[in-house]
Amino acid sequence: MVAYIFGVVLFAIGICLSVALHEAGHMFAAKAFGMKVRRYFIGFGPKIWSFKRGETEYGLKAIPLGGFCDIVGMTAMDEVTPEELPRAMYRFPAWKRVVVMVAGIVTQFILGLIILYLMAVTMGLPNLTGKPTISGTDCAAASQNPKYFDYSPCTAADPSPAAQAGMKPGDTIVSVNGKPTPAWTDVVTTTQDLRGTVPFVVDRDGQQLTLQVNVATVQRVTSDAKYGADGNKLAEVGAIGVKSTPTFHYGVVSGIGGTATFTGDMLVRTWQGLINFPKKIPAVVRAIGGETNDPERPVSVVGASRIGGEAVEAGIWSLFLLLLASLNFFMGLFNLLPLLPLDGGHIAITLYEKVRNWLRKLRGLPAGGPVDYTKLTTITMVVVFLGGAVVLLTVTADIVNPIRLPQ
Repeated sequence: MVAYIFGVVLFAIGICLSVALHEAGHMFAAKAFGMKVRRYFIGFGPKIWSFKRGETEYGLKAIPLGGFCDIVGMTAMDEVTPEELPRAMYRFPAWKRVVVMVAGIVTQFILGLIILYLMAVTMGLPNLTGKPTISGTDCAAASQNPKYFDYSPCTAADPSPAAQAGMKPGDTIVSVNGKPTPAWTDVVTTTQDLRGTVPFVVDRDGQQLTLQVNVATVQRVTSDAKYGADGNKLAEVGAIGVKSTPTFHYGVVSGIGGTATFTGDMLVRTWQGLINFPKKIPAVVRAIGGETNDPERPVSVVGASRIGGEAVEAGIWSLFLLLLASLNFFMGLFNLLPLLPLDGGHIAITLYEKVRNWLRKLRGLPAGGPVDYTKLTTITMVVVFLGGAVVLLTVTADIVNPIRLPQ
């Protein structure tokens, strides 16, 4: 229990640090361009502590769920004193305003990259995409325990097809019997239907080799088998005796490329998750009603912290760090959405003003005035209301029916 509480608190601190760095990104970029920053606070609600350095007040507030950076004149609708007017943000060139708004998002991406790089050179990065790279070869065990799925011990009579064909750790299986195998599951399902000698194409250090593998016939549980259940059945399938690679390990230099590739995969998955986010809301409602949890349903910071606590309690630090990195990427991409009050909304308006003024210039007209934010109040309130409703739903679900790690 102590480890669990420690994990929850540590993950919550990680979230607060992420938000604090996001706002710091805005602040440092604004100061670098000469804009005035009145306040930089971590948290919301009543002020606990603060100090002033130069023209900026720094401090902590009672509710550690976010933070803010008060830049003078973020919009032309903000109150600005005559002394502050020359350094109001809206008076600066559009590209500088965009850089300031993007700086917070970039900071979170950098934080996620640092976490993943440290994982790459220490504990390794998980094989999220199921890349069919083998970690080793073994015998094709003759049978499998129908209840607990463990394989029968290897004997001298059990063949080792992969080893005998010349497969080596690090080989990536490109195709089986002419069928492409982009994922490990493709290798398994394709091989199970085969018997006798068939060609396996592997990628070894950038060179493709064709190996003739004599597929063995073994007993394995059927696809509808449930772990720990009685009555599971066995069926004859093909097997070659290879082990998948659950984690890729890197050196200090190779970790750079590995991290970049892994980050690309994570960003694609995060973006897909963001697009599918609305479709997952019913799963949150069902979870509140007590139905079986969908492990891919949206979670709040409460749910993420609980999962982080369970990961620490189970000693799975890689999951803890991966969850923290993915949260940074999600928050970064989410903030890019062109909706107020998100950073992406401010960026969209700034770019709109730039394009509008360029078109007016082509027509011989003077630049138009700043966008009237009051006309966008209704849309902003709708976004805030929907965002608040989603937060309320996910927090409720994470309290009454939280997602838990498999035991």
